[in-house]
Amino acid sequence: MSYVDTLRQWDQAVTCVDRQDLTEALRIFLAIQEPNSKIYFDIGCLHLLNQDLDAAEKAFDCSIGKDEHLAVAFFQRGTTFYRKKRYEESLADFQQAFKALRSNQLIDYKALGLRYKLYACEVLLNMALCEAQLGNWDKAHDNLVKALNYKTDAKLNIIDRALDSALKQKLFKPVEFPSKVLFKPNKHYVAELEKKDYLGKAKVVASVVPQDAFSGFAPLQPQVEDGPTRPKEPEVLRALEGEPHTVLFKFVPETSDELAVVPGNIVFVLQKGADNWASVIFNERRGLVPSNYLERLEMSLASKQNEGQGISQPPSGEPPTRPERKSGLTPSEQPTDNLCIVKVRFTFNFAVSVPPGSPYSVLMEKISNKLNLPSTAITLSLTSELTEQSVITPSTDMETVWRRARGLRITLWCYAKGQTAGNPQSEVPLVALHSYESPNPEDLNFHQGDTITLLSRVNQDWLEGQCNGNTGIFPASFVEEVPVSGQSLI
Repeated sequence: MSYVDTLRQWDQAVTCVDRQDLTEALRIFLAIQEPNSKIYFDIGCLHLLNQDLDAAEKAFDCSIGKDEHLAVAFFQRGTTFYRKKRYEESLADFQQAFKALRSNQLIDYKALGLRYKLYACEVLLNMALCEAQLGNWDKAHDNLVKALNYKTDAKLNIIDRALDSALKQKLFKPVEFPSKVLFKPNKHYVAELEKKDYLGKAKVVASVVPQDAFSGFAPLQPQVEDGPTRPKEPEVLRALEGEPHTVLFKFVPETSDELAVVPGNIVFVLQKGADNWASVIFNERRGLVPSNYLERLEMSLASKQNEGQGISQPPSGEPPTRPERKSGLTPSEQPTDNLCIVKVRFTFNFAVSVPPGSPYSVLMEKISNKLNLPSTAITLSLTSELTEQSVITPSTDMETVWRRARGLRITLWCYAKGQTAGNPQSEVPLVALHSYESPNPEDLNFHQGDTITLLSRVNQDWLEGQCNGNTGIFPASFVEEVPVSGQSLI
């Protein structure tokens, strides 16, 4: 079977899945003679939906055999083993998936045709669940504490709930892959499956030859002398495809479909997709680069239509220096010798340092001094939700609190009187002047006109805020404060 036929059947199968016709989709998939690792993965997901665990296991075996670095395939086979109650094999596959993440918070498979992000904290949660099923509660607890170092705000609650259950030696729910989300073939390749005759058949409209019925193509004839002139386009520009763009930020590829570029490179954009990825040519190589890393290059022959129209343009040039983070902490939060760093989530984030195993009074004194509030007005919690089990009081056994520390670091939540979980005391509203999209998991993405809640100032150029239920950092130059009290924080 040719690659074109494989591509066509693959596209037909995922189209059937989109129509909820899973039986026909599986039939088409199984008819493909030489499936690649992605197609085998899709077949395994459909078998999982049909509860055919043996067939799913074989399909994921083939997927991993084709690509031993496909972390999401290890994750799915681990899920299959877990459903079959083969917990040791399930644990081994989740460990392989975590290893393939290479200490990253996540892998985004969008560029490979799969709209899914595999989070390291979720893989660690499933590893902890397998250990719990095997009766290794200490190892389960260690894996969940390790997951806290990899978690993102979007995955905060699920890790906290699992950790609370593990402390009580109760099982919790595994994280499962949405099986109807499949690898899809490259849409650009699919669009080229059907050949198109763009030229068609030439037709004579006017000719100096009487009764000229010629219908083919003839060589160009000499042009009339002294004809109208037009600006001569540089040969190098006429030889290149696409629109020229300047690279604003350094981009390091994570997949074979992506292209490495650095600030100042000139790339030629062939197509921009709605998914924030642009197909470009650079040094005779084609690949994908995030659209927001590029800026249209105005050359001498380019149009100047937008000049003088007062159109607000996003900030360009060198981006503001990102706040430095080591091991996920700002420099002020780095552990010092014989001290434990307590990262406190309040209406803003801050850190205090105390000796490991400090009593409640020492910890509370540090935090109350930092907030300039009496300790009686402050409530500490092990999780973002205030529950009877999570609240830290003078009668709390602090050994259970410090056992949650990992590498002399621990995160606590702090609430003042009159403040409830998830509702900070002071929230400054901002409005987005320009859209901001970034592949960095710690960044906050938003669109022009969105309302953003300011949580804290990271440094002169970066802010931390919330928008559409997400929390992250973003450049201060992309927003302005909504006038409320006449004061400005930006």
